[in-house]
Amino acid sequence: MNRRTVLAGVLALSTGLTLAGCSSDGGPELKVTGAFMPQPVNDMAAGFLVVRNSGGSSDRLTSVTSPLSDNITIHETTNQTMRMVTSFEVPAGGELDLERGGNHIMFMKLKQQPRQGQKVSVELHFEKADPIKVDLPVKETTHNPKQQ
Repeated sequence: MNRRTVLAGVLALSTGLTLAGCSSDGGPELKVTGAFMPQPVNDMAAGFLVVRNSGGSSDRLTSVTSPLSDNITIHETTNQTMRMVTSFEVPAGGELDLERGGNHIMFMKLKQQPRQGQKVSVELHFEKADPIKVDLPVKETTHNPKQQ
C-alpha cells in the first residue's frame, strides 16, 4: 500500500467520524405549554397539555405522578375508543399533543376535588429527559381551547 492510499483511507475515516458526530445533535429539549384540567364532576379527571421537543432526538413520556391521585395513567384515543398505553413518543423537532377527544392523562380515585381557579401539580416522567413539574390550571368542565 502506498502513502497516498493510506492517507486517503485515514481522511475518509476521519471525515466519516466527524459526520457521525454531527448527526447526533444532542438529546431531547422539552417544554410544556397549554396545560389544563377540566373541573372534575366525579372521582376521575383528565389532564391535557402539549410537550414540545426542540432537541435533536426523540423521547417518550412514560408516566405522570401527582399528589391528587395514586392512580394516574396515560391514554390513547383512536376511533373514539380509549385505551391505556405505557408511553407516548415526543418526536425530535415535534410535539406530543394531549388534547380533548384525543390522547390524555387520566386521574382515577381523586384524593380531593379540585375546583375551577385552582391548580393541580403534576410531574411528567420521560425515558431520557429529567422530569418536568407542571401546574394544571383547573378550568370549567367544558373548557376546550381548540374551540375558542
